[in-house]
Amino acid sequence: MKRPLVCLTLTGKTLSENIATIENYRKYIDLVELRVDFLDENERLYIRNFPAMAGLPCILTIRRKIDGGRFDEGESSRTVLFARAMAFAEENRSKNFAYVDFEEDFHVPSLQDSALAFGTRVIRSVHDMQNPILDISSRLASLRTTGYEIPKIAFMPKTLSDVTNLFQQAKKFGESEQILCAMGPLGLPSRILSAKINSYLTYTSPVEASARLQTLGHLDPITLSDIYHFQSISDSTKVFGITGWPLNSTLSPALHNKGFEKHNIDAVYVPIRSESVDDAIEFCNEVGVKGLSVTIPHKENVLADLREVSSQVGEIGACNTILNKGDYWIGDNTDALGFSRSLLEFTGTKNIKHWKVALIGAGGAAKAVAYALKTLGAKVCVFNRTASRAKKLAEQFGFKWALLTPENEHMIEKYSDLIVQTTSVGMGSSSPSSSENDPIYFYDFKGHEMVFDIIYVPETTPIMARAEKAGCRVQNGFPMLQYQGYRQFELFTGEKYD
Repeated sequence: MKRPLVCLTLTGKTLSENIATIENYRKYIDLVELRVDFLDENERLYIRNFPAMAGLPCILTIRRKIDGGRFDEGESSRTVLFARAMAFAEENRSKNFAYVDFEEDFHVPSLQDSALAFGTRVIRSVHDMQNPILDISSRLASLRTTGYEIPKIAFMPKTLSDVTNLFQQAKKFGESEQILCAMGPLGLPSRILSAKINSYLTYTSPVEASARLQTLGHLDPITLSDIYHFQSISDSTKVFGITGWPLNSTLSPALHNKGFEKHNIDAVYVPIRSESVDDAIEFCNEVGVKGLSVTIPHKENVLADLREVSSQVGEIGACNTILNKGDYWIGDNTDALGFSRSLLEFTGTKNIKHWKVALIGAGGAAKAVAYALKTLGAKVCVFNRTASRAKKLAEQFGFKWALLTPENEHMIEKYSDLIVQTTSVGMGSSSPSSSENDPIYFYDFKGHEMVFDIIYVPETTPIMARAEKAGCRVQNGFPMLQYQGYRQFELFTGEKYD
């Protein structure tokens, strides 16, 4: 099949604002969608001129509120707007709207006849902004009333299983034309892998419009092109990914996709958000994902889905890398290697034998860090808000443990040569330190401590900012991400990362 087209959704208040946006992204896109429902009222008078102004094929869309848009002035007003935009068709069809989006319940024969006469293709769409659409095949059949229309289904999945269902049903569609999209963060794979679901196009939006389309889960065209290499994805492209929850931000796709590009490997690495690791495995089996990075909170739960694990996984009790062997999965752990290498670079030493280290957290990431600290000869105390988890991890590696409470500040100070923060607390936070974003907000840094936070977004977390202000040396988790990712890449491809 042909590569899906890249469509830029335009939500500016004026036509000139939208034209300026097109110029910023022109080399990355194939067509644009003019969202008339976002335009100022006086700008709507001139929408007929937009295709000639844009110099690209244009979709005319006036989305109702019920379908996730902003138009609430009634169907009569909307019909008039459609008619105004499609009237006085030019002989040069590039100056007319190439497509018009009519919902499944919007049937105005005069508009449909005009579209047919003027060479404007009708996108016949159905949207569910609240729930998944499960009977995709039958819904497409009901929308596909003529060969001239392109049926479109867009829905909001509740779980990753709803997205898996889309990929499963898409296998039946062959070479027919349709637009398919699972919206929101869960649906991101359907946008990046639209070639795998035989979708006619994928929608994108400019970075500056992200706040206007937050619920839709659009990528911007530059990210789609430069990070995911969308133009080169085909049926034969191998798929890898990362799963976790909520997985709001990750730099792993940039790392792995750059590696595929450098090594001339036909592959793509995508975020696969899932609250359930079993749902993630189900999706991977359906789509044929070859390998998966596993992050918070699935590093321990994923063990139940694996037939074989490496000796390190056995010793650590957590897994961050799984490989698809056809009818079963195997697991490995590259976190410990990544942490060890980045820690020694940070400290400037060959080992940290006899160092007293405070390990904050007791989850899957903490287990890999604990394994590395044990190997490097450190004396460690595990701090966690749940006593049983702290005790279990400490006993696994012969460490001390304590509750993560203000009452144990003296214990952190006792083990303060190095403080390693392994929880998700502080991830994505740029606010000043508080009990909400700093796991040891109560600890008074003296300035001699070295602080390693495995979080890498933001670049400086609240705990790091507070420690640095006190004179401490600090390090985020980006080098750890790189080194563990290089090893993952080797496990995925059999080649060392260039």
